Amino acid sequence: MAGQPLIEYKCRIIENNRSSLKSPVILSMKFFSGQATITQLQWLVWVAVFFIVFFSMLPQDGFLWSGSFALVNVSFYALIIYGNIKFLFPVYYQRGKKVQYVLCVIILLIGAGLTRGYLIISLYNSFNPGKPETWSFGTAVNYVLAGFLTYMLSFIFRIAIAYFALKQQSEKILAQKSQAELNLLKSQVQPHFLFNTLNNIYYEAYREAPRTASLIERLSDIMRYFVDESTKDEVSLQTEILFIENYIALEKIRIRHETEIHFTKECNGEASIPPMLLMTFVENIFKHGIDKSSSQNIVDISLIHKDGYLLFQTRNHIHDKQTQKASHGFGIQNLRKRLTLLFGTKFELNIDRTDPYFTAFLKVPLS
Repeated sequence: MAGQPLIEYKCRIIENNRSSLKSPVILSMKFFSGQATITQLQWLVWVAVFFIVFFSMLPQDGFLWSGSFALVNVSFYALIIYGNIKFLFPVYYQRGKKVQYVLCVIILLIGAGLTRGYLIISLYNSFNPGKPETWSFGTAVNYVLAGFLTYMLSFIFRIAIAYFALKQQSEKILAQKSQAELNLLKSQVQPHFLFNTLNNIYYEAYREAPRTASLIERLSDIMRYFVDESTKDEVSLQTEILFIENYIALEKIRIRHETEIHFTKECNGEASIPPMLLMTFVENIFKHGIDKSSSQNIVDISLIHKDGYLLFQTRNHIHDKQTQKASHGFGIQNLRKRLTLLFGTKFELNIDRTDPYFTAFLKVPLS
């Protein structure tokens, strides 16, 4: 049959792209549902252009000639558009090589226009041997000018691709955000179940061992802080202080001898700070600043709100077993990076190891 080659060609295109383009109908459904990829959208555009050219010529020129004509034209449209936006524009123009870019565009348009004209005239003469079409300078100019119009359309094509890419990226981010919120809600189910269980244990323990019940209550408060407060940008200063006090109380039960901890607080509870900002110093005290075999551990902690700034300082004795990690560990390094991200240069962080004390000082603005 006369139309067999074109049918086979279309079948090969569909078969080779089966994984990404099942059919124009399915792709159209994906397009309107917002699920199509950028590549699939471009395939849809070119398939649509092919059929527009094909059906516009079919009533007068027949199936085979219309298909061949549409295929040649669409192929050269794609050559000019992708040659510009995928190669010439990024390689030359965006790198400042504007003269080379203009020369390459002229070569592309002349070469593509003349080749397209030659192929179309040759195909026409083969299908219409009784009415041969002749090649002339005017015909060549027309094909080159038509290529120039396609070249201009390539920038609109490039903008459209960028728009759909940005749109899909935005939709992907929104989907990830929704999934993250869903995961957060799911993750909160088990902790709140644990809180309720701890509360029940607390009431049972309160009758037999009030001190144990108090520690369970502090543990419950710490866990609730991690779930409800630590994910926020800021928490009240009073909430942060309560978290530190609960942490200290639970850490003290792990130490064999009594530890003197003096926690001075002079602050306005209405102020807010980023969560977990002060814990690095307190944590370092129990990791490196306390000799668990000694009964002479004394720790001073002060938290003062003054002139819009928070002044936080910890001081402990340096014992023989204390390591350098307290001043050079990853905790302090990570805290300094976080402070830089939060406050820029509007903070002070000092570590001092002057015998017999190890002192850490932090000054940050309060909101």
